[in-house]
Amino acid sequence: MAEEEKVEKTEEVSEEKSSFLIPQEKYLETGIHIGTKFKTSDMKKFVFKMRDDGLYILDLRNIDERIRVAAKIIGKYKPEEVIVIASRLYSGNAAEKFSKLTGVGILKGRFVPGTMTNVKLPNFREPKLLIVCDPRGEWEAIREAAMTGVPVIALCDTDNNTTFVDWIVPANNKGRRSLAVVFYLLTRELMMKQGKIKSYDEFEPKLSYFERFEEESEKKKPVEEAPKEKAAEEKTEKKDEEKKEGEEERAKKAIEKAKEEKKPEEKKENSKPKEEKTEEKSSE
Repeated sequence: MAEEEKVEKTEEVSEEKSSFLIPQEKYLETGIHIGTKFKTSDMKKFVFKMRDDGLYILDLRNIDERIRVAAKIIGKYKPEEVIVIASRLYSGNAAEKFSKLTGVGILKGRFVPGTMTNVKLPNFREPKLLIVCDPRGEWEAIREAAMTGVPVIALCDTDNNTTFVDWIVPANNKGRRSLAVVFYLLTRELMMKQGKIKSYDEFEPKLSYFERFEEESEKKKPVEEAPKEKAAEEKTEKKDEEKKEGEEERAKKAIEKAKEEKKPEEKKENSKPKEEKTEEKSSE
């Protein structure tokens, strides 16, 4: 009886793991569940526990479920009607990959006040849905969305206030890998809804693509091209050596020629004294 209960429990755990958008281990590797040492009343319901070091841990089931629902919400809008606000470096990098693959708009860096309320601004935008990566740093964007009646999806850490946020996605919104996995999953789910892929197997981008900066991939190129450059250098060096050898050979030949031209003159000069001696003998 105890063995049957153990088998049933194992099956339940495996079903729970398979219900996640990605394996539970992958989530844990990215640190998406690791919060801060502060917990707001707004985020209390998403906290699973507090670690011995004082860090609050977010519930993975909540994270997974809310990413799934967020993707469904985004899928109801046209890509050009949605804008991601990404003021930080890591969020901007991952969100930009999401934007390229799905067609969703993006505003990187500091959010300019009036972007959604001042029609005179050159960068004026009128989105129908806003995705915010950090409610604290991007509060102005949330405030303007509230003023214009635009719904907001926000990635919220344990220390965030969620005023004017319509759909909270609890997540570590500061970590590079954590933000990468959020946008990796949103991209995959949204591309499924857009009909760009029919199954997860057709989704080609890897999680590492959302983590990596473009500058990092470009740095690898010189290393790949190094053998070609080396071969070109060796070819040039060989030509220089051949040229040098040719010049040395020509110089040697010129010296030898000069020596040969000099020899007949020496012979002529040496023969003259002998003739004079012969003449003197005959006169005697």
